[in-house]
Amino acid sequence: MAYDMLARITGPRDLDALSLSELDQLAAEMRAAIVKRVDALGGHLGSNLGVVEPTIALHRVFDSPHDRIIFDTSHQCYAHKMLTGRAYGFFDEDRMDEISGFTNPEESEHDWFRCGHTSTSISLACGFAKARDILGQKHNVVAFIGDGCLSGGEAFEGLDNAATFKTNLIIVLNDNEMSIAEDQGGIYRNFAELRASGGQALGNFFSTFGFDYRYVEDGNSISDLIEAFEQVKDIDHPIVVHIRTTKGKGVAWAERNKEEAHSVKPRDASPSGETYTAITRARMLEKMAADPAIVVINAGTPGGVGITADFRAAIGDRYVDVGICEQHAVTFSAGLARGGAKPVYFVASTFLQRAYDQIVQDLALNQSPATVLVFQAGFSSIDATHLGVFDLAYTGNVPGLTCLAPTTAEQFLAMLDWAIDVSDKPVVIRVPDKVVHGGEAVFSDDAIARFEVERAGADVALVALGPTLALAGLVSDELSANYGILPTIISATTYSALDRQLLFSLETGHRLVVTLENGILYGGFGEKIARVLGRTSLRVLCYGGTKEFVDRVSIKELNQRYHLEPQALAADIAAVL
Repeated sequence: MAYDMLARITGPRDLDALSLSELDQLAAEMRAAIVKRVDALGGHLGSNLGVVEPTIALHRVFDSPHDRIIFDTSHQCYAHKMLTGRAYGFFDEDRMDEISGFTNPEESEHDWFRCGHTSTSISLACGFAKARDILGQKHNVVAFIGDGCLSGGEAFEGLDNAATFKTNLIIVLNDNEMSIAEDQGGIYRNFAELRASGGQALGNFFSTFGFDYRYVEDGNSISDLIEAFEQVKDIDHPIVVHIRTTKGKGVAWAERNKEEAHSVKPRDASPSGETYTAITRARMLEKMAADPAIVVINAGTPGGVGITADFRAAIGDRYVDVGICEQHAVTFSAGLARGGAKPVYFVASTFLQRAYDQIVQDLALNQSPATVLVFQAGFSSIDATHLGVFDLAYTGNVPGLTCLAPTTAEQFLAMLDWAIDVSDKPVVIRVPDKVVHGGEAVFSDDAIARFEVERAGADVALVALGPTLALAGLVSDELSANYGILPTIISATTYSALDRQLLFSLETGHRLVVTLENGILYGGFGEKIARVLGRTSLRVLCYGGTKEFVDRVSIKELNQRYHLEPQALAADIAAVL
């Protein structure tokens, strides 16, 4: 498709001169550009296809950046980016890498925040509205929220606060009847009643808060949206504009397969091969068939952690999607555990951090025997809003929390069995990325604070946490081949406790201990070892990630930056010795 009209859009005010038919043509070009970018790079397809017309109407009516428009999570910001001078990042494959998949103030004055986690837009809008009023400014504040984000607790907190305002604050609810999978929570039953009644249902959730309310049946009609937005522009009190849209709009496959089309891999993505999500599903099906007490919990992100539609159907009501409510998911798990059930919470590393207080208070302090499976942990080339490097430090330092980092699939399954069937305390298992086979298929209480010597050597001890054991082997080969050094290799699969006896024994025959981990160094595994060995004669070097937000940096570049490569590490070690 040609992008003649889209290529001429340099900013929102270019929309003012376009007729409705031209805006419809622009919408078609924008959809084609979204498909082209996602095909090339991967990304959020369905949600972005569904908000093309609402975004056009928003920028036609409101005056961004003078008017503040905040996109919740911002995964549905593609159309917004195209209308604010960044269309090249969607139809020009040579420039696609210049644009991220989320809002970013470093890219444009039209982007107010770096957002990637859900349910924040209303709170941010409250802050904007209050700042505007106390500074004597005049502009509209618009929060655009949908895709299940209103199920999140922070969104409710924001609504509760926003309802007390007596000033301009516009909340646009993008209701496509979906989160990543189906919407979860009682609130969405009320939305269904509002849709069925054309917004006239007596039990209006928003009215009970005190919000003014307007309903737009066809949220993919530019003319209807422009009319609605013009009527609420410059309003002097909070209002919710409820628009009904179609997720995946304009692409038949995406409309039919809304869950699969939420996030799509690029066309040239390599086959994934064996995965830990598949391994986990298979073991959980076996265990749940034998043990009716096991319950699987997720907080609105099933696809990202391998909870497929088939798996959900197979386990029935023993699968609970609590909506995008990580805090509730953790405390719900604690309640299940105390009630005699065996909860297993599937969560991505980046989202677990949203429930830190609940991890400390409800799991650890109360010793609630729940199992937390942390997926997507470690280094990745993902956007800065979805990093998985912090969990190692923030879980590993909580008293009463057993934190495990398996090296192989066999170790992982043994730990999973132990956590569910044996442990009477909360357990966090950091699920590796790449599947490696080998090792013992048995785990017990005795193994929690026990490291294993994989190979005895001298002068240098490489202590590798979880999947970094493979790197330790490569470093050993490099040291042996090029420096005549045969190091000791130690495998650690626990990062909440240390094998102090083994560590202290390294004073005999070693001068240097090198720790390896795939997480942030500060407060991490290596620093614990350095502290313990601080009064010994041993020198300790720690290798992992530095304290930074990395944004779409390749794994190869990160490994180079952190010296997590065999040649660089071996050279560092040789230089110290």
